Amino acid sequence: MREKLKALAELQKVDMDAAALRKAADVHPKQIAELERELGAARSAIEAERNRLADIERQKLQLEQNIADEKDKVKKWEARLAEQRSTREYSALAREIDIAKKANLTMADELVELTKTLATAREAVKGKEAEFATRQQQLGARMSELRAKLAEAESQVKALEGQRSGAAAGVDSNLLRRYEAIRKKKLPALVGVVAGTCQGCNMNVPPQLYNQLRTSLGTDVCPSCHRIIYAVEALAEPTSK
Repeated sequence: MREKLKALAELQKVDMDAAALRKAADVHPKQIAELERELGAARSAIEAERNRLADIERQKLQLEQNIADEKDKVKKWEARLAEQRSTREYSALAREIDIAKKANLTMADELVELTKTLATAREAVKGKEAEFATRQQQLGARMSELRAKLAEAESQVKALEGQRSGAAAGVDSNLLRRYEAIRKKKLPALVGVVAGTCQGCNMNVPPQLYNQLRTSLGTDVCPSCHRIIYAVEALAEPTSK
């Protein structure tokens, strides 16, 4: 009986180790996803800065074009000014030229300020890009580390799954069926009884059952949690005399 119990305990150890590895590895995909979200947010932020810079550049180009157009318009009007015969038409055109020149001066002032804003924006983007490159490297390294850990855990689980077949082969078929049925619902499926208390649910087992387990060194089922139970003495190494 002790050998059957020992075989089942060895099988459960493989299952428990595999379950622990899976549980530990479960956090890695979540951590990787969180880092990817962080990297995505940082990328979106830098793209927003680049878009802002591009918008300022477009404004500057448009303003330069408006100034150039207004200057061309003034030149044409000034050329027409000498052709005017009527004092009234001459005065009206001269007034339009004066308004256009003042508008050009205003736009020129705006262009100076916009050029300063553009220079500041370019420096800001340059700084943000440097920060992003550093952060991208850091997050990339961390994600690579987590992926390596995940791959290692999966490899270890696969190795344990290979060991499991051998361990299961040594377990009594009836005991194995019972164990597998319980294992699907909860682990550990096999628990010891210490001083009459089931270590799976911390409930006391009937004294007669406990004495039977200690005498037979076999297994039974806990009346409370329905796990397979055994007296811990059954797996204790024999003391040398």
